[in-house]
Amino acid sequence: MNVRTIGGMNEIAAQYDGFILDLWGVVHDGVAPFPGVLDCLERLLAGGKRIVLLSNAPRRADDVGRRIAAIGVPARLYHGIMSSGEEAWQCLRQRDDPFHRALGRRCLHICSDRDLEIRDGLGLAIVDTVETAEFILNTGPAGWESTIDDYDRVLREAAARGLPMVCANPDLVVMHAGRPALCAGALAQHYEKLGGQVRWHGKPHRSVYDSCLPLLGIIDRERLLVIGDSLRTDIAGAKAAEIDSVFVAGGIHAGEFGDDDTLDPARIGAALDEAGLSPIGAMRRFVW
Repeated sequence: MNVRTIGGMNEIAAQYDGFILDLWGVVHDGVAPFPGVLDCLERLLAGGKRIVLLSNAPRRADDVGRRIAAIGVPARLYHGIMSSGEEAWQCLRQRDDPFHRALGRRCLHICSDRDLEIRDGLGLAIVDTVETAEFILNTGPAGWESTIDDYDRVLREAAARGLPMVCANPDLVVMHAGRPALCAGALAQHYEKLGGQVRWHGKPHRSVYDSCLPLLGIIDRERLLVIGDSLRTDIAGAKAAEIDSVFVAGGIHAGEFGDDDTLDPARIGAALDEAGLSPIGAMRRFVW
């Protein structure tokens, strides 16, 4: 397909009233906002646009807000946050569907110390072994350098016991300070290959996009635009939710589709054709 290359949001902002922005890879790199992002948010707000941040972070929305504020993204620059962790927490709290209702309370939590807050208010009994668990809550590996091999044994044991898994972050990898780091989605994907059952929360599933609409105050999907750096989650999720999207090629796909200054539309188009996706265009970075 032919891909429109977009230099900045000034070229397309007038077409939309609300924007659903990915965080990691679009707004920040885990350490600081990308150059030009804060200015772009300011300009969108000045134009009367509504902005919601949609993250596959395995944490509550309030927790995400505190963390991005600490690295320089203030709350005044957006109208709301939704996260895969928030969706997972709500489902574990409400248990109003057959899958979550059947989970039990004894939980083996695969996580880092950054993810412990998601347990609060759920009435879970956190256990240390597969043998004593009734289900797995997967919010991601313990360290930035963790590998699939580090978790292979416990996942094989859990799959053999038929333990269901709740995955609170469908991302496979994330860029942390310029380097790829494993996410919960990679562990969940491996678990499915071992025969385990996984309930995925967050992008690319439509339900999490639907949760953004009340935060935006906009129900007309034709007036909304998703901006993300992952073809698998952001752009595929926008398609599932029937919302236009823009692909940011400088995030987790950095280096695949051009250099630091230019994009290669042919390579992007080939990747989109292979994935069956059709964003309205591609940009290097989320800038004005």
